[in-house]
Amino acid sequence: MTPPFSRQSTCVAIGGRAVLIEGPPGTGKSALALALIDRGATLIGDDSVLLSTEGDKLVAQPHPNTHGLLEVRNLGLLPFPVCESAPVALAVMLDADAPRYIEQAQIIAIGGVSVPCLRLWPDGGPLALKVELALARFGWPASASESAASAPSS
Repeated sequence: MTPPFSRQSTCVAIGGRAVLIEGPPGTGKSALALALIDRGATLIGDDSVLLSTEGDKLVAQPHPNTHGLLEVRNLGLLPFPVCESAPVALAVMLDADAPRYIEQAQIIAIGGVSVPCLRLWPDGGPLALKVELALARFGWPASASESAASAPSS
């Protein structure tokens, strides 16, 4: 296990697997996280998360400075239940130049660990649904023990 390092990313857990949401400022990372939370995801962190490696897995945890807080535009920082730890199964980059079609996810290295990555157009319709579909199709699978360990805390 490596010491945790900070990454500017928003992150939610879906079914025991973490999804990193990245992109330029103002592209809707926090809004996408809020939409995913509305659909059953659990917040890990907004705007900054801690990542560490455990064997061949990248693990996301809340950053202590923003633990349990999500910026909801026009409303401010609001508290949400938190998933304390989940393996990263997918990275999503909000990118106005995202391709229209893909056949497979890109693989990127974060902290020396390979992670599937998709670029999504920020204004491309129901992003929360697209992220859930992308996680099901391209994300790394989670084991049963990881799913049980990702239960939210308040």
